[in-house]
Amino acid sequence: MGPHRLLYQALCKVGDKVVYPILPAFAKPAWNHAAGPKTVFFWAPTIKWALVGAGLADLARPADKLSVYQNSALFATGAIWTRYCLVITPVNYYLSSVNFFVMCTGLAQLCRVAHYRYQNPDWETKEIMETH
Repeated sequence: MGPHRLLYQALCKVGDKVVYPILPAFAKPAWNHAAGPKTVFFWAPTIKWALVGAGLADLARPADKLSVYQNSALFATGAIWTRYCLVITPVNYYLSSVNFFVMCTGLAQLCRVAHYRYQNPDWETKEIMETH
């Protein structure tokens, strides 16, 4: 066993002794759940919320500076993984929710780009002028 695995197991044991006893009764089943905080099924979506945060931060960027390819990828992967999270075992609603919001942020940005391009039919010429 690698040192990282031993460290992880030690942290889980400390959590079982320190955190578990002080949890309210309704939260105790979640602690030991197959997709609970002692598994990658919890921590991967927790970290993935950074993508949602980045998408929300992009709301401050001008629509003409947004990447259609990047936001299409966010939209598509969010949609695909939202569905996948509901058919795997264990069903992971937490991961499904973060993927749903990744999809929504991608869609919102794509709508902003589409609206900008609709309002500015000469957007391609402006883009070419800015790059030269």
